[in-house]
Order: sequence, then C-alpha cells, then structure tokens
Amino acid sequence: MLMIRLQRVGRKHEPVFRLVLTDSKNSTKSGKYLEVLGSFDSRLDNKIEQFDIAKIKAHMSKGAKLSDTVHNFLVSKKAIDGKKKNVLPRKSPIKKDVPAEAPATTTPTPVATV
Repeated sequence: MLMIRLQRVGRKHEPVFRLVLTDSKNSTKSGKYLEVLGSFDSRLDNKIEQFDIAKIKAHMSKGAKLSDTVHNFLVSKKAIDGKKKNVLPRKSPIKKDVPAEAPATTTPTPVATV
C-alpha cells in the first residue's frame, strides 16, 4: 500500500521534513521513496510549508493513504475536509493498587437478656 508521510532530512538539531510518497513497508529512515510531494521546515518563524496539493489529491484518489500528521497538516491548510486526528499517545491516570472490597456481611447484634 502506498503511503504519503513525512521523512526527516537535515542535520542534527536542524530538522527539515520532506513529504514523500512511499511504500508503507519502507521504514521512515530507509530513504526509499517514489516521489517527493513537498517539504516542511518547522524551525523558521513562518514555518515554510510547500506541498503540491494537486499531486497529493491525485495519489489519494488512486488509493494512497495519509499518515495522521500529514492528514492534520492538510486539514489545517483546508486542502481536505475532515477533523484532525489525535497523534499524541493517550494519557491514562496512574492507578494505585486498591484491594477489592469484600461484600459487606451483616452480623446479628447480640441482644442482652435479663
């Protein structure tokens, strides 16, 4: 299956990303891709985003899937319709080990007889 996702390029502490069309089985760091569809530089103040929307939509119509981050970028640019997806891990509260409470048993109270 073809996937449209971000691939990190650039030096240490200077991340720049390419938007690439690749096979979903290729790892993100393998460097193998079929086509470059744009670039993204998050370090700059204006966050340069250069995406070829026409090519992205053409590949989507042929069955290519978007990664969640790319989907959120395109939704924020209003290139596609939809809601943003949560890409952060789900936080769950820390649970303490609480012993299971035994069901309450009623004990008869002793009655004093005179």
